[in-house]
Amino acid sequence: MLLKRMLIGVLSISIAAPTVFAQSAPASNQKKPNVVFILADNVGYGDLGSYGGGELRGAPTPRSDELAKSGLRLTQYLVEPACTPSRAALMTGQYSIRNGLSLVAEPGTPNTLSSKAHTMGQLFKGAGYATAIFGKWHLGGAPQSLPGAHGFDQYYGIPPDTSWDSAAYVQMGIQTHSFGNVPDKVLYEKGPWINQQKGNGPLERVKPYTMAVRAEIDNELTDKSIAFMKEQNAAGKPFFLYLPFSMGHSPNLPSKQFAGKSRIGQYGDKMMEGDHHVGQVMDALKEMNIEDNTILVFASDNGGTGQYFMNWDRLGLGAPDMGSNGPFRGDLGEPTEGAVRTFCIIRWPGHIAPGSTSYAMFSIMDFMPTFASILGVKLPTDRAIDGVNQIDVIKGKSATGNRESLLTFIGPDLVAGRWKQWRYYFKDMARTGTGQQMVGGIYANAAPMYYPKFYNIEMDPHEDLQMTNYGWTAEPIFKVIQEYLASVKKYPNPPPSNVTNFSQPLGR
Repeated sequence: MLLKRMLIGVLSISIAAPTVFAQSAPASNQKKPNVVFILADNVGYGDLGSYGGGELRGAPTPRSDELAKSGLRLTQYLVEPACTPSRAALMTGQYSIRNGLSLVAEPGTPNTLSSKAHTMGQLFKGAGYATAIFGKWHLGGAPQSLPGAHGFDQYYGIPPDTSWDSAAYVQMGIQTHSFGNVPDKVLYEKGPWINQQKGNGPLERVKPYTMAVRAEIDNELTDKSIAFMKEQNAAGKPFFLYLPFSMGHSPNLPSKQFAGKSRIGQYGDKMMEGDHHVGQVMDALKEMNIEDNTILVFASDNGGTGQYFMNWDRLGLGAPDMGSNGPFRGDLGEPTEGAVRTFCIIRWPGHIAPGSTSYAMFSIMDFMPTFASILGVKLPTDRAIDGVNQIDVIKGKSATGNRESLLTFIGPDLVAGRWKQWRYYFKDMARTGTGQQMVGGIYANAAPMYYPKFYNIEMDPHEDLQMTNYGWTAEPIFKVIQEYLASVKKYPNPPPSNVTNFSQPLGR
């Protein structure tokens, strides 16, 4: 009866997640380490060679495989279901719903990062670091949401409220005559542009963001990243570089250097190109003789996209922009294991054993308190922090770490959860449409249920067998939920992301 009473309460709740308040570690007397965080976009668990893909997938990834051999490979690294939510969680150390960003940010909607958010940029800036982001922000385009308002000295990238596919917006508008007889030149003038920002200054337009620019953008971002590192190193200043480049996100338009290099089409080409750029960063650190004092992270924000992204196949040859989620079920946009479990490699010479692996549950939110611990600084105490300090996992001192649960939200709803090896669903994710137009992932519908579904994802990673006789496992996850609800009373969330229910408040 206890479980039933808790269940009824949970299904009527639209927001839930565990509360953890981060603690800082004593400051070190050693030289502050540089931090480079390279974030791939929708690259699945099974795409890189070090995770069972690479050559097997028709797209070798030798440089990232080299990185894995020199550092730590996380095998239970968990993110949020889509781009904006994961990036919000990474930057703030909080569930995305804490900042009203539990759906993909879209231009024209009020879903945008609050001025009250405390981000990783501010964390490093406050510790005396030079900070920069080159690539995709995707946390909103309002002035209070821009990288410069959250601690970044430099920003260069695509529009801060869009993703990589916005390069096609104008071309699509022209193709469909959506804007009548408006000249192409005017459409490109009003369409998405590459932007830059210096400090908290105004957002400056650099050039139209076209499909041609999309194909070569990662070359630009990598070059600017290396130049930034060299400049700060020459000045003797520690730096935090955030490089969220386009590897893996549709449309995967490879640069001229990598077009046709893989055996699986444009997705594989872009995988090989991104791997090359990771190698360029590694080589630059070695050239500057600072790799031993640099924490280098290479991770993905989400699992891979499914076959529903075949519409980005440029040649019509049936080569979809589709990643591999390894043994796990689901596509980007769903709360399934394949959507929220992906790769993460961390190298820190002298602190992380080369060629090591960890099965500890590690969330994308955990980087914020872990970096705070390394820097010896405190996180804000006027809000809940959902990330936990995982320094002992990184250094190989703990096999299990400080996390054993995680919850997953889509929009206003708690849809799934994890406790140890158990995966729970509180909403039933179903594909929409019929025939060839039946799509899942980010387009899937969530139907309410009266009792959760649950799976043992170690015994059954593809989630084919519902464990109906293991109902007792629900009690621990409900305990986590109740702990979160207590924190929400103390730290209320803003209105959650919403772009379809107009009887409810939109944004903040």
